Amino acid sequence: MWTICCSTLISLRKSLLTIHWQALSSGLTRAFLSYSLFTMGVNNMQKVLVLLTLVMCCWASMAKAEYFKYKDPKQRLGVRIKDLMKRMTLEEKIGQMTQADKSVASKEIIKKYNLGSILSIPFPTSLPAQGASPKTWVDMVNDLQSGSISTRLGIPMIYGIDAVHGHNNVYNATVFPHNVGLGVTRDPVLLKKIGAATALEVRATGIPYVFAPCIAVCRDPRWGRCYESYSEDPKIVKLMTEIIPGLQGDISVGSRKGVPYVEGQNKVAACAKHYLGDGGTHLGVDEGNTIIDAKGLFSIHMPAYYDSIIKGVSTIMTSYSSWNGVKMHKNRFLVTDYLKNTLKFRGFVISDFQGIDRITTPPNANYTYSILAAMNAGIDMFMVGFTYEDFITRLTYLVKNKFIPMRRINDAVKRILRVKFTMGLFENPLADYSYAKYLGCQEHRDLAREAVRKSLVLLKNGKSVENPLLPLSKKTSKILVAGSHADNLGNQCGGWTIQWQGLSGNNLTAGTTILSAVKTTVDPRTQVVYSENPDDKFLKSNKFDYAIVVVGEYPYAELLGDSSNLTIPEPGPSTIKRVCGSVKCVVVLITGRPVVVQPYVETIDALVAAWLPGTEGQGVTDLLFGDYGFTGKLARTWFKSVDQLPMNVGDPHYDPLYPFGFGLTTEPRKK
Repeated sequence: MWTICCSTLISLRKSLLTIHWQALSSGLTRAFLSYSLFTMGVNNMQKVLVLLTLVMCCWASMAKAEYFKYKDPKQRLGVRIKDLMKRMTLEEKIGQMTQADKSVASKEIIKKYNLGSILSIPFPTSLPAQGASPKTWVDMVNDLQSGSISTRLGIPMIYGIDAVHGHNNVYNATVFPHNVGLGVTRDPVLLKKIGAATALEVRATGIPYVFAPCIAVCRDPRWGRCYESYSEDPKIVKLMTEIIPGLQGDISVGSRKGVPYVEGQNKVAACAKHYLGDGGTHLGVDEGNTIIDAKGLFSIHMPAYYDSIIKGVSTIMTSYSSWNGVKMHKNRFLVTDYLKNTLKFRGFVISDFQGIDRITTPPNANYTYSILAAMNAGIDMFMVGFTYEDFITRLTYLVKNKFIPMRRINDAVKRILRVKFTMGLFENPLADYSYAKYLGCQEHRDLAREAVRKSLVLLKNGKSVENPLLPLSKKTSKILVAGSHADNLGNQCGGWTIQWQGLSGNNLTAGTTILSAVKTTVDPRTQVVYSENPDDKFLKSNKFDYAIVVVGEYPYAELLGDSSNLTIPEPGPSTIKRVCGSVKCVVVLITGRPVVVQPYVETIDALVAAWLPGTEGQGVTDLLFGDYGFTGKLARTWFKSVDQLPMNVGDPHYDPLYPFGFGLTTEPRKK
């Protein structure tokens, strides 16, 4: 047919009318044809009819010639994957397995190396700009994506980011309480709502993939990532996996177990992490060794992964840690034999950031070996960050020289493509600007405020049961608000907020500090006096009805957050002693874990564990002043002394200051 059409066109003599016809094949392939018609005594209507017939004839032929099954959303998923993979070269396949950091990526680099994924780590160089707007984010993501869809096969890249308590790396996003607080709620419905809100805010910046949730079971609070864990109890952690259908959407009833699922453009692909046993390391050392038998590992650290897979989680991230001396990034038994073959997980397994480098001691001592070991273990996508060229070169060498079989490459690529097709990336590779309205919207901030209310735990209320201090009176003469964390949004949010280790101060993002919340909650005639660390003279010269003291840990994340003593940093203890020794006080603790408080309990009138509540400080004052009642119950054991650690509910030597499940309650004040 093509030959007949073209012959007819060529046979027409001198041109009076030239039409340029542009044929598009899935937005990627362009062909330009010129057609000439000579009057030859034919009237205008006949010329038009002839022209349209010829154009449609050629269009149909070209469309048929350019048809690829993998580009057709009507084809079955397996057919699309198979059709695309048979067209891919080794270089294109290895490119799909490579995830580079945004700071070293460009659309030209993506096109040259066929990179399958880009990520933003919480460093300034990995963000489009400080305080970037949703539009700036979307522009950046779409610019990078243009490099992917202009490659030979047009395979879109997948952009990923950490969103561990809301879209925490982005200015003006809603920052929810960290997981240590959310576990207190024991409320899977709330977690699902938080997941859905987070998905919308992430989509507002054009990103379709999040490295969340963390489903670690923290068994020792000395670990610097303990606040990323919902609980020491695997049953609570398992319950909280309901955040996954919030992020991804509800998987259809009767779906095959282990198949990844993402509902649509208002959802994101999730990543359960860190597989496996990251919360059980010896002495709580970050990236350490989890010393436990198989029964203990599978009964404590695995249950949440069972549920995540059933709920269709798209990806799973391996842990930096080891199990009985074997690095998880090279543990073939747990990654391939158990996760992929026994549990039938069909999404892709991704390394942690430069995780394969840590296979050797010191890190990166033998990078070629690390690649080989990780590939053999069953990792599919490699979060190499900055060294994508070196990784691609070495992996290509290992495959071409038969150190790594092609079936292992094909397994990895098949899984990556399955997730991308499921997400609809091939049909909608470019981000949508219309989601910008969801970033930090009031509905999401109200949800975060609710989460704060449900996450607080009342540990003490009055020096006797008959004389409770809480709820506080809104109508009083003068109150004191003190402490290093009372007017500090960065301290209130903790680590993994805008920057990796977090940041103190009130300039990092938008939100409400506890001090600001106090001022808007009390009666307008009540005088609120703020002094971060008042001295004795100041306290004696003022007559305060009561004091709210807000102290705790300063922001931290992995590595730097490990603590062997778990004490409240100064001037916190001094502020507690000085203020509570002079004024009736409630102490609000802003911490990522239980800390040493036994020396101060007798001095304190009321004690509240607020964990790391995020940007919505009003959730704290909602309870302090009785607009809502305290309901939270400890999801972690509160020890007396660090000498008792590790100590978890059910242990033979269990002797806590406040046991797992403890939490006093109050009734809302009648309005």
